Amino acid sequence: MKKQEARRYYREKRASLSSAETLKMQDLLLIQFQRLSIPYINLAHSYLPIYKNNEPDPMPMIDWLKFINPNLQLTVSKIDQLHLEMKHFLQDEQTIFEENVYGIPEPIGGEDVDEKDIDLAIIPLLAFDKNGQRVGYGKGYYDRFLAKCRPDIIKIGISYFPPLDEIEDLGLFDKKLDFCITPDSVYAF
Repeated sequence: MKKQEARRYYREKRASLSSAETLKMQDLLLIQFQRLSIPYINLAHSYLPIYKNNEPDPMPMIDWLKFINPNLQLTVSKIDQLHLEMKHFLQDEQTIFEENVYGIPEPIGGEDVDEKDIDLAIIPLLAFDKNGQRVGYGKGYYDRFLAKCRPDIIKIGISYFPPLDEIEDLGLFDKKLDFCITPDSVYAF
């Protein structure tokens, strides 16, 4: 399947989910996530979900990571549209968020974080394939972010749906996932 077709199909498929279906799948995602053998990490990055788009919520997984890594710190990002990149900030109790033009909650400010310090990233996606390639929203922010990270960063996607057989039109700079979590399985690549 080509990326544009996958984006359209999975946006519609996610939009058709009921609240009860998404709540059940969220619980199953956490159960699957807890099966991962994640080494001790100090710094994790996570996207913040767009709830109106039925995007999977990674926060229960972050809470689990904080439970098993009590000193874990979390970074969240803010889009820099001028430079087509993301800036990363530590999240704490004082972090204030506002929605950007895409409806994504972003921190207003905070302590800057260097991408090379991040140990694990939970990455948004619309679809993924059996090879660990993902279809994002099409702006390339996460591919550019991951290109700046250490090669050993753990890259995890979350999806309500199983993988495609193959994404046919991969780009030169597309970054592969290490794992993708679905309600039914953990996919390792």
